[in-house]
Amino acid sequence: MEFVELTVDGAVALVRLDRPPVNALSKALAAELTEAFTQCQDDSIRSVVVTGQPHFAAGADIKGFKETLDSGGQEMTARGLVKAIDVLDRLEKPTIAAVHGYALGGGCELSLGCDFRYMADDARIGQPEISLGLIPGAGGTQRLQRVIGFQNAKDLVYSGRQVGAEEAARLGYADKVVPSGEVLGLALNDAAEWATKATLALGAAKKALAAGLGHDLDAGMREEMEGFQRCFASKDAVEGVDAFVEKREPDFSGS
Repeated sequence: MEFVELTVDGAVALVRLDRPPVNALSKALAAELTEAFTQCQDDSIRSVVVTGQPHFAAGADIKGFKETLDSGGQEMTARGLVKAIDVLDRLEKPTIAAVHGYALGGGCELSLGCDFRYMADDARIGQPEISLGLIPGAGGTQRLQRVIGFQNAKDLVYSGRQVGAEEAARLGYADKVVPSGEVLGLALNDAAEWATKATLALGAAKKALAAGLGHDLDAGMREEMEGFQRCFASKDAVEGVDAFVEKREPDFSGS
């Protein structure tokens, strides 16, 4: 891949955006993200970290917008990025965004596809599309409100303003804020810890939590019940129960 680097260390995958200077999101980059996240579906991978340096992703490649408009085009979609984030969001394993520099527009939307966001103390996020006469097109009006709440999301989308790490943490976007030089290492260490857990159970919990968000209780309970039954039939459930009875730490295989 030209713009995305996928490396695997043990059971942890690192997906690194690599389109200098600011990791502007293009169709080609979005397609490579989809490919990388699809590879992360492999059962041998049990947690995923997504990052980009010096900037996580400073938004869409606006030159592409201009080329379309200058040629008389009136249609532009973020379908490729939507697909990539959807594959990321549906990974049945823990995912962490290690956010450096700017995570703006599509970059912010990409980070919202992860379960957790670790943010450098000098990083900034935002949905600035309104300043271009646009709105977010890859989940910024949807996932953002699920993370920071409806009114807070409305403020950021309407204003297009950028938010620093301290405010991002108060809003609920950033799960951890650390010095820039520490954010990726912390994310990888925590991902390695997640990779020792019961991956099938974590995936089932992820699906059940998502099913209950914004839906009726019955639908969420059905997903929870089905997930519980899938986990009960797993090797990790046998290991977890045996370890409890034998008063030892479990050694989960992720199966």
